Amino acid sequence: MIVFDLKCGEAHVFEAWFGSTSDYETQKERGLLACPLCSNTEITKAVMAPAVPAKGNMRDETRPVPVAGGEDARIKQMLGALAEMQKSMIESSEYVGNRFAEEARAIHYGETDARGIYGETSADEAAQLRDEGIEAMPLLFPTRPGGTDA
Repeated sequence: MIVFDLKCGEAHVFEAWFGSTSDYETQKERGLLACPLCSNTEITKAVMAPAVPAKGNMRDETRPVPVAGGEDARIKQMLGALAEMQKSMIESSEYVGNRFAEEARAIHYGETDARGIYGETSADEAAQLRDEGIEAMPLLFPTRPGGTDA
């Protein structure tokens, strides 16, 4: 494994792990790399100090990686807004538990009244729903059955 400090076009610096340098290059060429803070896909390697182990009696000075200022507060604010939106959606939806895929299909095909639902399903079942043109997405934050926060 190899770790790189990467930088997006918005100057956010973040750490990423790859199996090899060629894995990084391949993912970059295919456009698979994105900033975890802003989803910007203009990714380059950031300047970083090599990780050379210090001798037994020598201490390594750790220096923080420079990042764009003010991001913590903005991220907390965005996550709070997303959590409120999810809470509002859950309050106006019906919890259907592990019958989610079955209920989503019934709504999609007009077999039951249209309504907001949420519940659990497997990754395979979620993929099948997408293949059938049924819109569904995972909740961003964990919840307990019935909509209370985890």
